[in-house]
Amino acid sequence: MSLPKISFVIPTLNASKVLQACLDSIAMQDYPGDLIEIIIADGGSKDNTLNIARFFKAKIVENPLKTGEAGKSAGVKATTGEYIALVDSDNVLSDTSWLRRMVEPLLANPQALGSEPWGFTYRPKDGFIDRYCALLGMNDPICLFIGNYDRYSILTGKWTNVPHEEQDMGDYLLVKFNKQGIPTIGANGTVFRADFLKTADTNDYLFDIDILAQVIQEQGSVTFIKVKNSIAHTYSGSNIGKFVRKQRRRINDLMYFRQIGTRKYDWGYQSNGISLFIISTILTIPLYVQSIIGFVKKPDFAWFFHPFACWIGLIINTYGVILAGGTAKVENRSGWSQ
Repeated sequence: MSLPKISFVIPTLNASKVLQACLDSIAMQDYPGDLIEIIIADGGSKDNTLNIARFFKAKIVENPLKTGEAGKSAGVKATTGEYIALVDSDNVLSDTSWLRRMVEPLLANPQALGSEPWGFTYRPKDGFIDRYCALLGMNDPICLFIGNYDRYSILTGKWTNVPHEEQDMGDYLLVKFNKQGIPTIGANGTVFRADFLKTADTNDYLFDIDILAQVIQEQGSVTFIKVKNSIAHTYSGSNIGKFVRKQRRRINDLMYFRQIGTRKYDWGYQSNGISLFIISTILTIPLYVQSIIGFVKKPDFAWFFHPFACWIGLIINTYGVILAGGTAKVENRSGWSQ
């Protein structure tokens, strides 16, 4: 089988603490090196990020808008591969066969627009927040209640609760979503067909889930591949302050881009799940029950961060709703670092 050229697009902003591990995992792939290019879309790093990128012979493009979505858009424009892998600087590919396993199902299924790992890599030596997110299968616990997650959850035994068609092909799942909804597919190691990604309506920002939602709106359905492998996401380590900062950035950006009409993804159908999240968090006891169930399934005291994560999510999302009634603004990236 003739292998295609792959372009990795990685947005960065003062990411020197995590970028080395990310690029090391790409360099170790059992994939022809001449068929891999790395595009670093940098938002103005002041640390060692660009030196690390140059060491790995990455192509560096400027990202004056600084956000990850703007970096993806700028990076995609510079790619020359047949497929584009959207990887964050704090991701680590799980093993040396990761890329080959992501690409081969796409070659066999030309109707699929892309492929995505179905899980986050659980690493016992990671910080407790990263272990919690890997076990839960998501970085924001509100997604557990609304069912809109896209990585395998030890707690539920599923990779999503969004209605879909699914065909088990052994090493991967061939899935189809329609107007009933689509989970937040598209980040943390998602591989897209370059011709699709480059012709999508992205302008200055590439919101990965939005372009798939738009396909469903226009064509009625979208076919995707969930590969039975994983990718590590060094989200916050054991740093609660960093976790809060990332959650706040996410909701502030979401509210701002919704206000200016840039976002296309519709979250409205999930209102029942949001109500369940609010009630469960206020009562708190249901959250400890979920923690205990998770601990029984996979013993790790990181599960007991769950109530705190939910309360953080409730406070930050409530603040975001208040902002939505006024003037939201994109989160300030001044001084941002991984």
